[in-house]
Amino acid sequence: MTDPLSGRLVRLRELREADLPQLTSWWREPGLAIQQLTGPVHPQPEDRLADMFRAWSQNTGTDLGLSVETLDTGDLAGHVTLYGATPKDRCATLAIIIGPPHQDRGLGTDVLRTTIRYAFAELGLHRIELTVNGYNTRALAAYRRAGFTEEGRRREAVFRAGGWHDQVQMGVLSTEWQEDI
Repeated sequence: MTDPLSGRLVRLRELREADLPQLTSWWREPGLAIQQLTGPVHPQPEDRLADMFRAWSQNTGTDLGLSVETLDTGDLAGHVTLYGATPKDRCATLAIIIGPPHQDRGLGTDVLRTTIRYAFAELGLHRIELTVNGYNTRALAAYRRAGFTEEGRRREAVFRAGGWHDQVQMGVLSTEWQEDI
């Protein structure tokens, strides 16, 4: 039996205190924040961000927050979170951050596939959804490669850099997801 939290390139594991300085540093990078956030990009104190990652990583019920490490070197590469599923609907929201030094290597897609497999096979979820800013083309491509389908757009819902941008809603169902995507 294989490790349900390992993919081809990454392993998902519990958050460790030693992860927090790197994760909060990545979260504070303006270029990364602009891709992820919908509100204003305000500088945040490190301890507040560390508490945010701790809260996301309590791992109770079907809520899940895991650090991402590379299989080849064991380096911390990011964090992935599933939250908000109820026993009745079994639908969770996904959020992911991959640190800039680890982008464009296929790690994000592997994290997504590993998380989706774990969510459907181990947590018994039926649906995973997310919202992504329409200008975040790297994330959109990774989500599509992992099996997410665009379900709708909130037109011009995000104001960024002096202009209006769409928010894209995406989802994947347990009945349509295939591990070999």
